[in-house]
Amino acid sequence: MAKLLAESLVRDVPDFPKPGIIFKDITPIVQDGPALLEVVQGLANWAREQRVDVVMGIEARGFIFGVPVALELGVGFVPLRKMGKLPYNRITEEYALEYGTNTVEMHTDSIKKGQRVLIVDDLLATGGTAAAATRLVERVGGVVTGLCFVIELNFLEGRKVLSQYDVKSLINYD
Repeated sequence: MAKLLAESLVRDVPDFPKPGIIFKDITPIVQDGPALLEVVQGLANWAREQRVDVVMGIEARGFIFGVPVALELGVGFVPLRKMGKLPYNRITEEYALEYGTNTVEMHTDSIKKGQRVLIVDDLLATGGTAAAATRLVERVGGVVTGLCFVIELNFLEGRKVLSQYDVKSLINYD
């Protein structure tokens, strides 16, 4: 398979956010019109097969890709936010981090029972945030049709946490 333009633009930032981490920076992708279009169309083309009713984007970089994917599919968008960022009635889900926990939330009325939901984010690492997103969708009666990511860090095995779902990543690092 030919290398994507977007893959050639991913920038490695060593020691961010802490020493020993190599951060995969997607900023050069979103700054390049053809690469951004390639990513959005790649995710949307896969998602069309999922018969999606709504797209959920995970804060914050999932918003960058989730909104244009929703537009491509002609469906609405649901933001999954960090705790304390949403103004209306919300439902929360806590998930484990390497050291401690974090919490995400969504509005209680953002997904209706039976709606088919595609979850979008920029990166699949350990899968903790994405798994929390699936639990929230299912708690309100939504159906997770799949999850798609621009980048997947295969060595962190996040796909294992999401093994019961269809998962698509455009760029993979072993």
